[in-house]
Amino acid sequence: MRDPFAFDRALLRGAGRGLRYLAGADEVGRGCLAGPLVCAAVVLDYGAAPQRLLQGLGDSKSLTIQRREDLYTKILSGCSRWSVISVSASSLDAAGLHRSNLVALGEALAALGAGYDLALVDGFELERPELGCRRLVGGDRLSAAVAAASVLAKVTRDRWLTALHDTFPAYDFAHNKGYGTPAHLRALATVGPCPEHRLSFRRVLPTPQPPATWAAEQQA
Repeated sequence: MRDPFAFDRALLRGAGRGLRYLAGADEVGRGCLAGPLVCAAVVLDYGAAPQRLLQGLGDSKSLTIQRREDLYTKILSGCSRWSVISVSASSLDAAGLHRSNLVALGEALAALGAGYDLALVDGFELERPELGCRRLVGGDRLSAAVAAASVLAKVTRDRWLTALHDTFPAYDFAHNKGYGTPAHLRALATVGPCPEHRLSFRRVLPTPQPPATWAAEQQA
């Protein structure tokens, strides 16, 4: 893994003299069968040596649960600004996953206001020039700002699914976090979906409902 702090510093140096605030945005939960899609954005102040506070920062999926929780607290206390946007399963069904993902990433960056000089989005091109952002494939491995956003998004979503376990214990959300594990799929086959499932996704229903159909039924 490259040093994400070095990557960010080099990017700011190359972009212009005196730039110090870099925003990163990332999402978690695109491939899940249940629960929200969560997008986060974080601004790191590179005039304040953030690496001293955030040692070990990296792609949230490669970190242990405890390490993510530790970093979550440090990111919130050490970053310049942050935001988290959640998109419910019903909203994803109504608008579609990809469109919802792009909108939520844009909203997360917009919520930061004018608090950054440049912004990086992990993997996606946002057609919002006013946000001053650019796409970075593999951003959660390359950029500390994007990795910080990844950690905020994942911890937020994992906590939500863990809490949801008590309401819907049949699906074992505390362990699978809404992903399509064998146990989760067996529960769907046995008891069917709950209100937190994405009905337009394959494997949730025998015949997934297209977003337009689902939305029309909800308004009927």
